[in-house]
Order: sequence, then structure tokens, then C-alpha cells
Amino acid sequence: MARPDKVAAVDEIAEKFRSSNAAVVTAYTGLTVAQIKNLRRSLGDNAQYRVVKNTLTKIAAKEAGISELDEHLSGSTAVAFVTGDPVEAAKGLRDFAKENQNLVIKGGVLEGKALSADEIKKLADLESREVLLSKLAGAMKGKQSQAASVFQALPSKFVRTAEALRAKQAEQGGAE
Repeated sequence: MARPDKVAAVDEIAEKFRSSNAAVVTAYTGLTVAQIKNLRRSLGDNAQYRVVKNTLTKIAAKEAGISELDEHLSGSTAVAFVTGDPVEAAKGLRDFAKENQNLVIKGGVLEGKALSADEIKKLADLESREVLLSKLAGAMKGKQSQAASVFQALPSKFVRTAEALRAKQAEQGGAE
């Protein structure tokens, strides 16, 4: 029979999986408590970094409908549950791992899709959501300006063509 504290832990982890849009599994062997505290601070409100037990996390992941993480749940394991922008959290983990070689990104899941460690690093290389949205808005504004120029050019071109025809008819009419 399962102990109540373990059942509660599984329920809590399963809820974190359900409420997160991404989760990144890491190995933290060799990191000090102070370093883990700094990592948690660097992730900010965007993600929650939690040391977990592998067996309980496997059960919780299955309850949440995630089976892609089983291969990463071995050894010392901590999970970053991302509720905000996954790109920012991936950048935070990548940057921290560059400074602290003991943090190893094993893999993760993003909106139900399994991610390898390399895919998480590629995700970290993306620009933030705000930058991408501003680029999209700029591109759309540019296209609107081009469309306005085209629509404005049609009547003016028509007027120039009509004026040229009128001048040509006046010239030919004057020659006869």
C-alpha cells in the first residue's frame, strides 16, 4: 500500500506537469545548495526548478499523460517546470549550464512533444517571444505599406496614362 506522503508528492508533481507548458529534466550532481538557489533565482517566475525522485516522477508523468521522460529519469534529477515562455527558461538553463559544468540538461517535453537536450539548446537560441512578435508586426506593417503604395499607384498611373493619351490626341488632331 502506498504511503500518503508519496501519494501526495506524486499528485503534486503530476499537477505541475499538467499546469506547465514545458518541463526540462536536468542532472545536478556536484551543484551546491547555493548554486541551485542561484539557478532558481535566475529562472524567476517563468519556471520552478525542483529536485525530484525518479520513481515518483515517472508515476506522476504517466498520470499527467507524459511518457517521453522515462529515459531521462535516472541518477540525480531535477525538473524545471515552465509556466511562462519556454525560450526564456531554456536560455536560463543553458546559460547556467555554461557557467556550471555540473548542470546537465538531459531532455524535456514541450506541449506534449519530447525534446532532446540538443533541441532544448536550439530552443534557447531562439529570440524571445516579444522580439519575434515585434518582428512579425514590423513585417506586417511593411507589407501594408507596400500594399498601400500599390493601390495608390494604380489611380495615379491611370491619370498619367489618360493625360498622355489626351496630349497625343491633341497633337494628332492639331497636325491634321
